[in-house]
Amino acid sequence: MHYVSTRGGSPTVSISAAIAAGLAPDGGLYAPEALPRLDASAFDPHGTLADTAATLLAPFFAGDALADELPAICAESLNLDTPMRALPRGNAHVLELFHGPTAAFKDIGARFLAACMRRLPRADARPLTILVATSGDTGAAVGAAFHHQSGLRVVILYPDGKVSPRQAHQLGCFGDNVHALRIDGRFDDCQRMVKAALSDTKLQATVPLTSANSISLGRLLPQMSYYAHAALGWWREHGEPLNVIVPTGNLGNAMACLWVREMGLPIGQVQLACNANTTLSDYFAGADYQPRAAITTLANAMDVGAPSNVERLRWTFPDEHVMRQLLQAHSVSDEAIQATITAHARDHGEVFCPHTATAVHRLDQLRAAGDTTSWTVVATAHPAKFDSVVEPLIGHPVDVPDALSAMLARPAIAEPLTADDQALKAWLLSH
Repeated sequence: MHYVSTRGGSPTVSISAAIAAGLAPDGGLYAPEALPRLDASAFDPHGTLADTAATLLAPFFAGDALADELPAICAESLNLDTPMRALPRGNAHVLELFHGPTAAFKDIGARFLAACMRRLPRADARPLTILVATSGDTGAAVGAAFHHQSGLRVVILYPDGKVSPRQAHQLGCFGDNVHALRIDGRFDDCQRMVKAALSDTKLQATVPLTSANSISLGRLLPQMSYYAHAALGWWREHGEPLNVIVPTGNLGNAMACLWVREMGLPIGQVQLACNANTTLSDYFAGADYQPRAAITTLANAMDVGAPSNVERLRWTFPDEHVMRQLLQAHSVSDEAIQATITAHARDHGEVFCPHTATAVHRLDQLRAAGDTTSWTVVATAHPAKFDSVVEPLIGHPVDVPDALSAMLARPAIAEPLTADDQALKAWLLSH
């Protein structure tokens, strides 16, 4: 299979080349020339998440140097639990994606990307720098996945003061080949700076660069695996498609779900839950797409005003009318997030992170309107990462997973940097 830029101005490339580059030369995002179709019968009904991923992703790697390595890549990177369990209220489930080393769903894509990068041949003997813009969770997942990996360094950009204290500590706790830069700005500034660096051919000639954000296919493709695995299990047990509510900011997690559905696997309705940044909800309601400055919310990892993966969304659904028929997006205020966390902890003993709470709030809205559909809420992070938000609302401490506790016990360092493209360029050249 070959891959094209969403902007149409770059040559087609292999999956290895797309993963190595991160961003297309014309500034676009790589996408497959066409999405393959798969039938549920192609998958082992007793297979693990890694088995499902190997079958699901085989067409994407067909003809590539990594094709023979794909089962091993999946086995070593996707040996994580992604349980789906029933919620106390009937006909609803939660898909927990936070059982990896940094307690967020980003671990799944980051570990897969790292496993691919370890196998990609490089003619250049200089270290490859992986640039990561993070609104909270991506940076730690990439740092953990690439920590101590020879020939690679990770540079994480995050908006200073706009991630939770525990997220910030995670971002700066690695050391060695992982560097954290706290940017005096917003996530969209971090994302812009990374894209500018990746598109700077003179900089790339001196400092080889790639990306590990959801603009990277190496992150996005493995995220499809947990949707396929959950949907196939649900379909075998219930004989119907899985309906999903996905919290989203940069639209990467949502695109993974939508691509699984477009491949013919049993995903039914998909609704997106956003925070008070309304770029996506306004667009799906019929407005022109209008990127804007992000506002700070309690669900900080979704504080995105210019979602990168809109380019892939439009590539997948070039007819906006059709796209709006297939997908909905709803914004959730901070007040609603707080009320949802409080009510579900009090009434059902369920504790959610602020991001997952946006999806739970949307489920509550549907139930209040008389909807009896079976829905699965996607839980993107462990609530312990957001103790400063969650614990005052529920009135008691949240148990901290062992892996997160170990990270919090390490010292953390992050360098300050202005929100300027040239400032990042100068930092990269001087280091």
